[in-house]
Amino acid sequence: MGAEKKKKRSWIKIVFISLFILFLAVGTYAFTVYRSLTSAVDTMHQPLEREKSERRDEKVTLKKQQPFSILMLGVDERKGDRGRSDSMIVLTVNSNKKSVKMLSIPRDTRTEIVGRGKEDKINHAYAFGGIEMAMNTVEQFLDIPIDYYVQINMEGFKDIVDAVGGVKVNNKFEFTSGGDTFPKGEINLNGESALKYSRMRYEDPRGDFGRQNRQRDIIQAVISRGASFQSITSFGDIFAALGKNVRTNLTFDEMVEIQKNYKEAGKNVQQLELKGTGTKINKIYYYTVPNEIRKSIQNDLKAQLEINSQID
Repeated sequence: MGAEKKKKRSWIKIVFISLFILFLAVGTYAFTVYRSLTSAVDTMHQPLEREKSERRDEKVTLKKQQPFSILMLGVDERKGDRGRSDSMIVLTVNSNKKSVKMLSIPRDTRTEIVGRGKEDKINHAYAFGGIEMAMNTVEQFLDIPIDYYVQINMEGFKDIVDAVGGVKVNNKFEFTSGGDTFPKGEINLNGESALKYSRMRYEDPRGDFGRQNRQRDIIQAVISRGASFQSITSFGDIFAALGKNVRTNLTFDEMVEIQKNYKEAGKNVQQLELKGTGTKINKIYYYTVPNEIRKSIQNDLKAQLEINSQID
């Protein structure tokens, strides 16, 4: 009987030691992940000169779950200059309504460039004056405050796709881009092919809207893949790629607040479309949006941000 008790105590001891070792391993791993994440976020963090939008009386407080907006810029960087914003997506997030409204702005949209005093293609705002001019121009175009920005280097985006082990997307129709053929249906993409897939424009019957949809699909696939268990062992590569290719004025604490307070909103993404027509002015192509269409979009976004809107 004594031998059996001794054996039982030995097994209990082994179990406790094993659990303790596992706890230490998990704790060390979690700390390593946390340290890598905070390091990447510190690299990504690029504050603005302005503390808040001029269209805000006070800065948004995410702890209070106030509605906020983000401008996502996919930037085509080039040697010697900052490049142009290849894609512009505005997200308005409301935790009370548990929804996100997403608006893609065509790059050729004709509007006044704030700080230049003339009308031009909206994506030129970034080329002329960087992030702040792009944000100010979008704010005036949509008549809403832009609280945050996330800038993604599209050339380096392939590194992020590779870091998560590639992505799957559902391609709407077969096409060829950059020497690669993309069949209709579900396809697997590595970093290089994802970049080619997202950049195709002229063969798409929806033009810029089609390209923006593909870019959005890849970004969503990267987020989904990056959050999966399969990618957890690659967190170092993922964070390194993010730190190298993403810039934002969001702090680590603000990212934590968004994840904690706005998680349900992210499950309900509603896409808005800025309808207009293509036209040439002085032999240059522009995308023009009628005032009534723009006003309707403005009121929709103001309602999402719980800002008083006025229909003219």
